[in-house]
Formats: sequence, C-alpha cells, structure tokens
Amino acid sequence: MTQRALEGISVLELGEGISASYCGKMLAAFGAEVIKVEEPGSGDPARRSGPFPKGQPHPEKSGAFLYLNTAKKGITLNLKTTTGLGLFRELVKTAEVLLEDFPPGAMVRLGLDFATVQNLNPRLVVTSITGFGQSGPYRDYRMESIVGYALTGHQYINGEPDREPLQGPGPQPEYQGGLHAFFGTLAALYVREETGRGQQVDVSIMECLVGQHQFTIIRYTYGGEVKTRTGNRYESTYPVTIYPCKDGHVALSASSPAQQELLYALVGKPEIAEDPRFISPLDRIANAEAYDALLMPWFKERTREELFHTCEQWRVPCTPVTHPGELLEDPHFRERRFFVEVEHPEAGTLPYPGAPFRMSENAWQTGRAPLLGEHNEEVFCGRLGYSREELCRLRQGGMI
Repeated sequence: MTQRALEGISVLELGEGISASYCGKMLAAFGAEVIKVEEPGSGDPARRSGPFPKGQPHPEKSGAFLYLNTAKKGITLNLKTTTGLGLFRELVKTAEVLLEDFPPGAMVRLGLDFATVQNLNPRLVVTSITGFGQSGPYRDYRMESIVGYALTGHQYINGEPDREPLQGPGPQPEYQGGLHAFFGTLAALYVREETGRGQQVDVSIMECLVGQHQFTIIRYTYGGEVKTRTGNRYESTYPVTIYPCKDGHVALSASSPAQQELLYALVGKPEIAEDPRFISPLDRIANAEAYDALLMPWFKERTREELFHTCEQWRVPCTPVTHPGELLEDPHFRERRFFVEVEHPEAGTLPYPGAPFRMSENAWQTGRAPLLGEHNEEVFCGRLGYSREELCRLRQGGMI
C-alpha cells in the first residue's frame, strides 16, 4: 500500500463549524490521524444539520457531518469539567496539531491558550480559525456566510448593475477558511522540522476572502477604480456570459477576436463583426442588449448537449450549466473516479466527492465519519492507558 503523505501526524480537532472540520477532513484524507473531539450526548452541532436521508433527522445521518468528517476518529469529552480538561491536556501531549474554530478567547477561558498548550507540548502546531482572526476590533464578532460576503466586498460586486447586491453560493467563506488553514498547518509542520517547535496559525476567514479580490482590490489600489456589478456579463470583454437554451443554460466565453469571428460564422451572422456597435469589447458591453438579441435566438433553439459539442467543433468555448445530479453522471468524473462510495452503518452507502488534488507517490484515503464517541476506548485506553473500568466510570460521570 502506498504511504500517505501525512502518515504519523496526530491531530486533535475541536471543530464545531465548517472551517475546522473541513481542514481536519483534508488532513485525514492525506493520512493524518485526526481525532475529532465532541461534546458527550449532543456532539458536533453539524449532526443536527441537514440534509438527512428521506428528510428524517438523525444525529448519525447528517449529510453535513458525514461529509465534513470522513476518515476521522471520534471521541466524546466534556471540556466544561476539570476531569475532561485534564484528559484533553493528556491528549495534547501526544499530538502534533491542535485544530480549533472556537470564538477568540474561548481557548483562554478553558485554560487551553497557545502558551499553555505549548508548555505541555513545545512541538504542537495550533491552528485557530475564526471569522476575523485572533486580534483586531472585529475579533469577537460572529461571522455567518452572509456577513463574510458582505464585509469582504464580495456582495458589492455580485449581482445585476441595477439591482441590490447578491450573496454568494452557500457557506463558501467557511470552506475557504478551512482550506487556507490546511495549507497553513502544513507550512507550520514543515517549519517545525527545522526549528523543533510548533507555532500558532491564526486564520481569519475575512482575510482569506479579501485576499481573493484580484480584480477589485488591485484595481482600486493601482488605478483608483471601483468594480461595479455586471451580472452575467464580463465587463472587460464580451461575450463572456450565460445564455438560455432549450433545456437550461450554457456559459459562453468567446473572449478573443478569433473566437468571436468563429462564433459569428457558427450562428450564421458574420456581419456582426463589421457592425460599428460591436467592434471593441467596450462597444459590445455598451450595446449588450442589442448584441444578445442577435445571438441568443440561435442558442435557444438548441440543447445544452448540442451546443457543447457544436461549439467544441468550432473552437468556441461553451459549456453546459449543470446541476448536482448531472455531475454525478459526468463521464469525466467517472473516468477519473472522482466520486467515491462510502459505507456508513447508519446512513448507508452514498457517493462523496473525492480528492481535490492527487499525488503520484502518496495515496489519498477515504473513510466514513465516526459515530458519536466511537473511538473512546481506542483513544483513552489505547493511547492514554486507561482501563475499561476507568472508562466506564468516566462515562457514568458524564466526562465522556
């Protein structure tokens, strides 16, 4: 069996949101032993978040939890008690990484601040993910997805020019936080090989999002321009847009003069190239309604599949706008075996997205999410040396 890239790395995860859980999922996928710590009884709040198979809520069948926690081990531990905190500190001494997404100050109140845990384990890397970071005037504010989109400028540029700003698609800010935390954790582990000491990785979801504004922040700092909302029309060249068709929509991206000439010939309107209203990209944007009126009828008469293959033959970039069910059947994903089936004792067998990147020499692993407290005996007895009798007493006392 091919060795996994992060084999031998032990991670403790205190993840109650998407960000830390997604970071932990990535670490586990590439071979780290990720031990997810949940509250006894209730567990991770994601267990109560849908979707659920057949719409029936169940703590072991949450789509959100099952996806975010693949290939992890799961334990329960009451961090609100002295005994529970003592157990956690023992685990800290055995770990390489502590991953958490609690609000700033929560770890301090638990007595698990960076200085304290580093005294317990100087090699420990602590990755902390919050909406706004561990410092600054916003640090104590709670960030929901809509807040992230709004405060970071993403809403300002999203939507139609004569309409209100639009929110982005779902909890992408949280996933961005988790993804950046994954790479930050890897960098800290790499540095540790040189220095022998861990460090704290402070991830601000707000800063992750603002750092992606290559056409907004840079445009403003370099030229003083503020990008406005342009809907589905790309403002610097056209046609880069979405057109309706017989069975849905397609995304068209004829961004170069050569592609535009081919497009005009394909739709049987070569005269568009000589029309003074459409000579330059700015002309086409200024007269977009008239321009679309010439092209759109040809698209409306054809299906997405027809358009995809016809445009491909003519070297005009055009692709179907697909829905999730179609993605599962996409022949490209099938050939690359991107979607993998994962069997779970409660939720059954379901397809999951696979590796976001592949390494030729190191395997990616999948595995189901843990049941609540499933690995208590393995971790507390096998790692810390507790007996089964002691484990029973801890369970009866509500510690685990």
